[in-house]
Amino acid sequence: MDAPQPSITPQLTEPKFGFNDYSERLNGRAAMIGFVLTLLIEALSGQGLLAWLGLR
Repeated sequence: MDAPQPSITPQLTEPKFGFNDYSERLNGRAAMIGFVLTLLIEALSGQGLLAWLGLR
């Protein structure tokens, strides 16, 4: 015997905070930009990032 199927599909809203597609995509893009900027700083200054920040 087949189970009855619902006649209406629920319309779920995307959460405003936490782990959702938008926040994860934004975080990934920010990380990529930071990594590229770090590489540019090291290439242009000839020093590592820690030395450039005065931590080494």
